[in-house]
Amino acid sequence: MAKPNYSFEKRQRELAKKKKKEEKLKEKADRKSGTGTGDEAGGDAEADGEAAVDAGVVDGQSTT
Repeated sequence: MAKPNYSFEKRQRELAKKKKKEEKLKEKADRKSGTGTGDEAGGDAEADGEAAVDAGVVDGQSTT
């Protein structure tokens, strides 16, 4: 039976932690600068899509 490579597993966990931390810092910086990425941007896109449906717009063309 093969011996587990704990060093490799540890390195992979460290890389995952580092990536997650960098993403959180980037999101924090984006929120601070007011670009509105992430969940906030997704909510706005959904609201815009619903407004377009309510107005009768499909694929950029009016249905009326």
